[in-house]
Amino acid sequence: MKKPNPAVAISEIRPGQSIELLKELHILTRDGKLNQDTRRKLKQVYHLYQFIEPLLAGAHSLADHGAGKSYLGFILYDLFFKEKATGHIYGIESRKELVEKSRELAKRLGFERMSFLDVTVEESTHSSALPEQIDVVTALHACNTATDDAIRFALTKQAKHIVLVPCCQAEVAASMRARKNESLGKTALSELWRHPIHTRELGSHLTNVLRCLLLEAHGYEVTVTELIGWEHSMKNELIIASHTGRPRKNARERAEAILREFNIEELAPRFAY
Repeated sequence: MKKPNPAVAISEIRPGQSIELLKELHILTRDGKLNQDTRRKLKQVYHLYQFIEPLLAGAHSLADHGAGKSYLGFILYDLFFKEKATGHIYGIESRKELVEKSRELAKRLGFERMSFLDVTVEESTHSSALPEQIDVVTALHACNTATDDAIRFALTKQAKHIVLVPCCQAEVAASMRARKNESLGKTALSELWRHPIHTRELGSHLTNVLRCLLLEAHGYEVTVTELIGWEHSMKNELIIASHTGRPRKNARERAEAILREFNIEELAPRFAY
């Protein structure tokens, strides 16, 4: 059997990328190789970086919400901020053990302008460890309402750019499910979510539509696209919002109308503020 060539793995890595970092993140094996799973992970991170890099021009701060092991933050620092004189990345994660590991790794790699906070999103909004204004806010695979919390944080911090890859949106579907019998007698559109699988899928789609309207109501230009091929991940919707200061005039009204039509008006405080 032909042995894999480590050089093949290295050729897929961006110039200037820290090999030690990729090993620490378990993207590369200790002998510098990629397997199928880690190659897919590296491809996803690099693809996302291509979307984020243009937004970093002139950015002095980036907050990554639901950072987990801070894959994204470390890659962004290594590829972009490391060679810059300024720029700070904040990883926000409620699991203390992951925050401690990220702090240790940043210290070991000499990534001095990275900070990690073991706080909730609500706490981070008011934390003195964060500046009053954050240039870029990211939330990669933040589950359910965590994406909405990241949006609220970004609006509070007057973010210039917001990058979201939502995951496991369940709140809207749960509200639709709870009032399904009432909705069936109210509108023929309820046939769109009569079956449980349709409730889940439509609820997920509606969640992201409402998020986009919320961002537009607050003066952001929104782009929605695929992050990467569906064969790699089903949680694949990428939302990029850039502040223009020009709110879409009917965005809030459209959001309120959708909430009313789908009989989930109780969610207005989350999507129509």
